[in-house]
Amino acid sequence: MSIKFSGKRIKGGMVFGLVAPSLLTVSFTFILPICYVIYLSLHKYNLLVPFHEFVALSNYLRLLKDRNFWNSLQVTLYFAFVGVTVEVVLALLIALFLNLRFRGQQMLRTILLLPWAVPWVVNGIIWKWILNPRFGALNALLQQLGIIKSYRVWLGEPFLALNMMILADIWKETPFIAILLLAGLQAIPKELYEAAMVEGAGSWRRFWAITLPLIRPVLFVALTLRAIWSLKTFDLVFALTQGGPSGGTNLLNYYIYTTSFSRLDFGYGATLSVVFVFLILIITIGCYKLVFREVQYSGR
Repeated sequence: MSIKFSGKRIKGGMVFGLVAPSLLTVSFTFILPICYVIYLSLHKYNLLVPFHEFVALSNYLRLLKDRNFWNSLQVTLYFAFVGVTVEVVLALLIALFLNLRFRGQQMLRTILLLPWAVPWVVNGIIWKWILNPRFGALNALLQQLGIIKSYRVWLGEPFLALNMMILADIWKETPFIAILLLAGLQAIPKELYEAAMVEGAGSWRRFWAITLPLIRPVLFVALTLRAIWSLKTFDLVFALTQGGPSGGTNLLNYYIYTTSFSRLDFGYGATLSVVFVFLILIITIGCYKLVFREVQYSGR
């Protein structure tokens, strides 16, 4: 077998030799770890116990009865859905604004990236200070505006703490989506808008008929990446709440961490990881079916 490339034929053995390093790299960094995680999920692998027996699907049956898992799953899905939805809407509004021509446009784009450039742990520490119940900036601001009468413990109630964590996530990740959508907006040919204006289409009609359909591929990429990253959130939980109070911010990724490295139950932690991977795959496919639609146009 040979492949013709640039007017020359390369034998199959040489082709395999060229791709072999990449195959080995993928195997050692991706395939083998996944196989090992699946192997661990079928064993009672706890470092506090001297023997690691094969238990087949017992860990998966244990997962179905685990209230902490279902709580973490519910919290994670709420965190991802609310956070990503608000981020996409805000990012689209910001991108539409930055796509206009006005003085200071470049400076605003630069400033927009600053929250996204902050590391996750630093972001968590910043928001921990902002939400401090004694001398936090949020309490002081809201009290001066007359919105609250006394300081609140923002991280003291499970549901309130979860929403504060979503707020911190929105502040950091919205700029990333906005920049992606801005790039998509700038790639749309101006002739399409000019033709629509000639036909009498208003700004709202142009948005729904031209802008939104043509940025769907970019929107799919942004939505998928943010959904996956939101589900995998760990640093923010670790720095801000450490899963508390009462498991109200115990995201699934953080629950996997505490199960594996605090309780040293690697077998059950691996089971949680396998389920977590399938959850991400399902959500990724869902994002694709919801958002993506191939759009073809002529840029004449």
